[in-house]
Amino acid sequence: MVSPEATPFAKTGGLADVTGALPAALQEVGDEVAVVMPRYRQIPYHETESAFDNMVVFAGSTPYRVDIRTQVHNGVRFFFVEAPYFFDREGIYNVNNRDYTDNHKRFAVLSLAAIGIAQTVFECDILHCHDWQAALTPVYLADQQHSNPRFANVKTVMTIHNMGYQGIFGKAAFSDLGLNWGWFTSDKLEHFGDINLLKAGIQTSDWVTTVSPTYAREIQQPEGGFGLDGVLRSRSMALSGILNGVDYNEWNPETDKFLPANYSSGDLSGKRICKRALLEEFGLPSDNLDRPLIGIVSRFAEQKGFDLIAGIANLVAERDVQLVILGSGEPRFERIFQDWRRWLPHRVGLYTGYNNALAHRIEAGSDIFLMPSLYEPCGLNQIYSLRYGTVPVVRATGGLDDTIQEDTGFKFSWYSVGALYDTLRSALGAFENRDSWTARMRRGMAKDYSWTASAREYSALYQRLLGRG
Repeated sequence: MVSPEATPFAKTGGLADVTGALPAALQEVGDEVAVVMPRYRQIPYHETESAFDNMVVFAGSTPYRVDIRTQVHNGVRFFFVEAPYFFDREGIYNVNNRDYTDNHKRFAVLSLAAIGIAQTVFECDILHCHDWQAALTPVYLADQQHSNPRFANVKTVMTIHNMGYQGIFGKAAFSDLGLNWGWFTSDKLEHFGDINLLKAGIQTSDWVTTVSPTYAREIQQPEGGFGLDGVLRSRSMALSGILNGVDYNEWNPETDKFLPANYSSGDLSGKRICKRALLEEFGLPSDNLDRPLIGIVSRFAEQKGFDLIAGIANLVAERDVQLVILGSGEPRFERIFQDWRRWLPHRVGLYTGYNNALAHRIEAGSDIFLMPSLYEPCGLNQIYSLRYGTVPVVRATGGLDDTIQEDTGFKFSWYSVGALYDTLRSALGAFENRDSWTARMRRGMAKDYSWTASAREYSALYQRLLGRG
């Protein structure tokens, strides 16, 4: 697997959770897996060891010397591309919200090094590439396959985690990639005069996957394809959606070390303790635990439906509800929630920033989890919510539609404040019937979205590509 990030080493989003957990699950079903990623500044050099020194990879006539470091985590071999001139930086992709101008070269070297590792250190049957940062891997492989018999039978899989990020660079950057100009065509890298790395990976890989079945359909439509829907439709016979899993070793209310009390579907008393402690942590009144508590854990962005959430202030004010919010992102949304906090100090709690332990406590202590995304390739928090007995209210898009059913949560289709308002009001009405609400909680807690099923689907895909299944 080739990825720009993986937990626990480097993370900016859900991609890291996938490449941190899926390899171990694949090994449990019998595949041998290694992960290739950069060694960023935050990954301690002294905790890795040498796998290959002085590897030289060429982007055309430009040589880049890299070392390959390695470490085993959770039974999986990780290879780190040691290139300080590209990866020893303050941020992973950007600093102060400004992308590094040489990102195309940085991740070209990642892809070239992955191919070098596949030739010298870890021979493989499949190169599985994740997002635009690894999308040059199948391009370079195709460029070399005719001259390198080692790669004659190697197959490539390209996984799209979010169509909103494609790796688009100006035409002038093409000469940095070391490819001949025959690759700069509309059926390969060229896209409206620019370079589009994700498009290149889609066009040249043997198979394309994305992270839920519904999202695989949505990205083939103009509103979900971000300009690549036609390209994806042309590859529809080699495109599928495999739902992401979650790590129940980390997200399990029966064992979660971040909670003040553990609980299970058979004994929910600990959830009430978690609710009281969460209200106290946010400085909210905890005298009435029968008052519904709505939780939000998210990046503050339009994609996550925050323009809809901003429109439900009156519901929070009018109904006897409380709201706890954890996240950061667009300043306009941060200001809105700060205003809410000042306006309704006994109703609204806000933590601006990242806090993993608090995210666990919000999942456990809330009654309802709100996730009205404009689009959501898979989503993880709604799956965590199910396991923690916190009923999700979601928009029926992507993985949200695949994982939330009418008997475990509430969902709406039309992207509007009115639709969210009505659905949330229905959920609050249902909350008043404690017996049926508890039954709904328990049905959600019984759902199994672990990585095991996803790993079996990926493994079966690999076998089919290799002509073995």
